Amino acid sequence: MRFDLTDLRLFLHVVEAESITRGAERASLALASASERIRGMEADGGVPLLERHARGVRPTPAGLAVAHHARLVLGQLEQMRGELGQYAHGLRGHVRLLSITAAVAAFLPDALSGFLAAYPSVDIDLEERTSRETVDALAGGLADIGIVADTTDLGALETVPLHLDRIVLAVPADHALAQRSGVAFREVLDEPLVGLSHGRALQAHLATHAARAGRPFKLRVRLNGLDAVCRMVERGVGVAIVPEAAARRAAETLAIRAIPIDEPWALRRLSLCARSFAALPPHARQLAEHLVAHLGAIESPGFERTSPFAGPGQSPG
Repeated sequence: MRFDLTDLRLFLHVVEAESITRGAERASLALASASERIRGMEADGGVPLLERHARGVRPTPAGLAVAHHARLVLGQLEQMRGELGQYAHGLRGHVRLLSITAAVAAFLPDALSGFLAAYPSVDIDLEERTSRETVDALAGGLADIGIVADTTDLGALETVPLHLDRIVLAVPADHALAQRSGVAFREVLDEPLVGLSHGRALQAHLATHAARAGRPFKLRVRLNGLDAVCRMVERGVGVAIVPEAAARRAAETLAIRAIPIDEPWALRRLSLCARSFAALPPHARQLAEHLVAHLGAIESPGFERTSPFAGPGQSPG
């Protein structure tokens, strides 16, 4: 068999996305090229690797075996690249980081910009995912580290607490709810809502809780960023449920107010996760350490932060 590294990376993306189209996008390949590579892998191996169905694809038993070995090969390659890079030109490599919306809004831009400035030879692939998707990707070896909320079962992943996150309701300064000290989620669902575009982790999280409340979660308008969402709120288009950090930042320049949502799930602990911090490539371990150190400067009472380097088989959280 003559699978190359591009084949292996593509195949893992396809398996994770359960779609050749989305897998090709994540691998930065044209769909026709990706489809040809998958067919070539199946022809080389003499066995189907994917089951095609109306809603996407899933790996066959042979495909699961290929995915398992692809993770091992690519993981070892990244480990080797990181270790050799230290001898050559300092820390080098590529880190795949998955995160929920709240961390992207609250602290990741500042934390990552500082890290990238300090390590110009390390690249970071940051993708916004739900906590469940992040846990599955980490467990499957499809990402290095991830930031998730404690509302998700983390299984056997190693964790270290990072940040306390609150989800709030952003309303115009002259809105009837603007002077409230808190609001129930069911009340919010009666308001016209502004939110993020399809596929964003926060919207999936909110839709889940709306379904549990037996109510639809309908948005008047969807936008690509939280800043744009808050601007729409100021202009009276609707209200929005956003991370507190995003609402507070927007309120510095916009006439909006942040109202706490009186639900247990609106206050979440965010944790940094990996299959094994000790087994990460050097550049990924360095990023994990940097994130923990950066968040140490942000006041988050309620837990003690610990080092993510507790050693193999130990949970640092």
